[in-house]
Amino acid sequence: MNKTALITGASGGLGAEFARIHASKGDNLVLVARGKEKLSTLKNELEKQYAISVYVISRDLSEQSASLEVFSELQTQKIRIDYLVNNAGFGDYGLFAGCDWKKQEQMINLNVMALTHFTHLFLPEMIKNKFGKVLNIASTAAFQPGPTMSVYFASKAFVLSFSEAIANELKGTGITVTALCPGATETGFKTAASLDSSNLFKGSGIAGPREVAEFGYRAMMKGKTVVVHGFLNSLMSQSVRFAPRNIVTAIARFKLKEK
Repeated sequence: MNKTALITGASGGLGAEFARIHASKGDNLVLVARGKEKLSTLKNELEKQYAISVYVISRDLSEQSASLEVFSELQTQKIRIDYLVNNAGFGDYGLFAGCDWKKQEQMINLNVMALTHFTHLFLPEMIKNKFGKVLNIASTAAFQPGPTMSVYFASKAFVLSFSEAIANELKGTGITVTALCPGATETGFKTAASLDSSNLFKGSGIAGPREVAEFGYRAMMKGKTVVVHGFLNSLMSQSVRFAPRNIVTAIARFKLKEK
């Protein structure tokens, strides 16, 4: 019997690559994002190429009722979720005091609330079935504060801490939880977060979405709890534990600074 993966933020970037990887392994898919046309195009591509079933749900997960609506729809359709990939999220650049509050609220709702609620909704059946894997997309941002992206960095710190905690709680149940922490990645994120001209995305070595998704998929399947993509990213993530916090914060702000 084919397993089913639910992937949020599946209309492009990492989400679309996670969908392609799962489809190539023979998994059926539930794809959730706002962009209905992009989801439909991806559905047609994957069903034709891999002879799997793809169920599309167009929802804005920053709306507080959306997670429960998605869960209820899948219950009605009798679709069981074996892999939950909480990928949807976005960032915003600028000083917190002058930011658009509505955008910060939507970011918290999407990056934190939707991810947490989906995990809470789908875990009980996974535990009942004694099988399930959760992949939460955190970031190297999770390891330090981020001046000029304060809410985004804090949201990813939540994802990392939350994932580690419930991974421990679920030991022995057959369920694993993995927090994937990518560094700068060539997706639509940098444009959406107004980071096109920042130091963070300057120079070579920026990872592509496919390699990051493959890395995250392998880590999830192995049941690893926390994984950082890229040797330098891993090194930096570890080094911040030993540096003075004010230095760590200053370095983070420099990386985010516009050139």
